[in-house]
Amino acid sequence: MKFGLMFTNTGMGSTAAGAKALATLAEELAFESLWTVEHVVVPSGYESAYPYDKSGKMAGGAEEFDLPDPLIWLAYVAAVTERIKLATGILIVPQRNPLIMAKEVATLDALSGGRMVLGVGVGWLQEEFDAIGVPFTDRGRRHDDYVEAMRALWTQDKASVHNTYANFDNCISRPRPVNGTVPIVVGGHTTKAAKRAARLGDGFFPGSGGLAELQAAFDVVRDECVALGRDPSEVELTASGGGRDLDELSARIEALIELGVSRVILAPMPEDRLRALAGGLADRFGMTS
Repeated sequence: MKFGLMFTNTGMGSTAAGAKALATLAEELAFESLWTVEHVVVPSGYESAYPYDKSGKMAGGAEEFDLPDPLIWLAYVAAVTERIKLATGILIVPQRNPLIMAKEVATLDALSGGRMVLGVGVGWLQEEFDAIGVPFTDRGRRHDDYVEAMRALWTQDKASVHNTYANFDNCISRPRPVNGTVPIVVGGHTTKAAKRAARLGDGFFPGSGGLAELQAAFDVVRDECVALGRDPSEVELTASGGGRDLDELSARIEALIELGVSRVILAPMPEDRLRALAGGLADRFGMTS
């Protein structure tokens, strides 16, 4: 089983010293990946509902908290680690220029020795889109068009793309990703996100949810893959863990394994607790770095 840490560029990981300590410790303990989150700005008093907490708000309702840019944060910790995967969970793709994004991601992958995993999503915070000046209503199409553009720039010698939101001819983008491309993990909890993962993802990460919700989402992915003529096993399934102790967490992990999950993402914690947790997980499930 592969285990990763999520929200790594928040809280204890949002400072230079905290980021370095968390990343190097996670690698020492054989965690497979570090997952960052993104918001360029958090408009004060936002009314959009945060989909991953019953309160509808991030960070327990707080609006003012440090949240370093995910790609810059990953570049920083890439320089102090050697093996651990560097992941976004997620990058809000419609808010970024696809050509610049492709260059940034490929550069990070090349400099880190092929460790980049690009978690992507359409975003949920309309007020943030309004502040940036990107339309919110068409973010799904924009997201998919941008993914097509990035993959072309990573894989073609002289890339050409013509879709609704990306139009360019014979564009050369170097460096290339180490392994020819960068794995794309689609994030999101909706049916649309599950179908998007089947259509264009190398993986799917719903973010959170009970076992019944996850089962339903994974079934959508598999059914959509079959409808598209794609092998469902090509879409790697990731889910978040949780529990009050190792036994509760282990029970959830065992249930997730039954659902076909191969990577479980956990919240970071202080060093002594993380060491104890990693030891327990290694004993019960193994740790695949």
